[in-house]
Amino acid sequence: MKNEKRKKISQAMVFILLFGLVSLFSDMTHEGASSIRGVYLSLLGASAGTIGFISGLGELVGYSMRYVFGKLTDKTKQYWPMTIIGYVMDVLAVPALALVGEHGWIWACLLLVIQRMGKAIKKPAKNTIMSFAASQEGVGKSFGIQELLDQIGAFLGPVMLYVVMLFKTDGTTFEIYSTCFAFLAIPGAVTLILLFVTRSKFPNPENFEPEPEKSVPFTMKKEFILYIVGISLFAFGFIDYSIVIMHISKEFASSVLITDSTIPLIYSGAMLVDAVAAMIFGYMYDRKGVNALVISTLISAPFAVFVFAFDSIPAVLFGVALWGVGMGAQESILKAAVTSMVPKNSRATGYGIFECSFGIFWFLGSWLLGVLYDISIPAMIAVSVGAQLLAIPLYVRSARLS
Repeated sequence: MKNEKRKKISQAMVFILLFGLVSLFSDMTHEGASSIRGVYLSLLGASAGTIGFISGLGELVGYSMRYVFGKLTDKTKQYWPMTIIGYVMDVLAVPALALVGEHGWIWACLLLVIQRMGKAIKKPAKNTIMSFAASQEGVGKSFGIQELLDQIGAFLGPVMLYVVMLFKTDGTTFEIYSTCFAFLAIPGAVTLILLFVTRSKFPNPENFEPEPEKSVPFTMKKEFILYIVGISLFAFGFIDYSIVIMHISKEFASSVLITDSTIPLIYSGAMLVDAVAAMIFGYMYDRKGVNALVISTLISAPFAVFVFAFDSIPAVLFGVALWGVGMGAQESILKAAVTSMVPKNSRATGYGIFECSFGIFWFLGSWLLGVLYDISIPAMIAVSVGAQLLAIPLYVRSARLS
């Protein structure tokens, strides 16, 4: 009986799980950093507008360059080299933040942009080789599993920093935060070890998906264009977590529940919700297609109302949970949909187009919403919720054409 159960686990699923572990430790590294990034930049002297701009610029670099690297990956078929180079840049830039001086917010911002560049290099290749294995197991389920493991790491990273803060009680706030970034070198190193193990075991992951009988050229079909416009509106309205946590730390500074040491736990909670949402909506996508994104958007779109309009910790935490739902759907369904819409031989290009558009509008939205935060919070909330809801008719139309 045990041997029969073992046989049921395909090599494709082993690959998905191994790559999921790589993502788990990678997310421990950079999502641990994300849990304190906004507060850290503020501590170094950056304003809300600057934080919004830099967060958006990082996403712009991280997403817009994915089109270039997606095209390059499709042309060269060098899936593993692109993935490895990107991971090295990604996980090394984060602990390097520990070396930034007390007023070195410019250097910190530069490192964050380098980290995002690493993601730009790796993402099209990584998502493409994941899609090869996912073609055997169901794309929604596979990317849902990937995101689940991602977010377990995203949960553990901030928890690790919480523990570091419990023991690192001496020194200035800046020194405590620097120590946190230094500790993130540990999961960063594990990420690279697991990545090379996965590469050794599965040197040719493209073999998971059979070659099509005839080569299908990539074309921008109407359903794909509608989908891209829809996810761009979603990205524009989805407020970056740096602004969310900066607001919470400022508005509830006198609260005994919201302290320097508990701030990472708020992000951990959001990532836990993200993980559950990714699995639920990933499975839902395999049954309902893009319509699953409509449901997730309706649930998550009002998060800004609860986070920014209420002077209540339970309401704010509920808003952060809704933010986590939006992130979970974004990381599972959005990737799965591209796999379904784009042929194998040009899938990295498809991912590049999708993520380039997503990043440009995330940048523009983060910048505008960061500026609006300093001018009018109600206006910021209206733009955020409105942009996300405007994406829904486009998702519906895209689903009908698919």
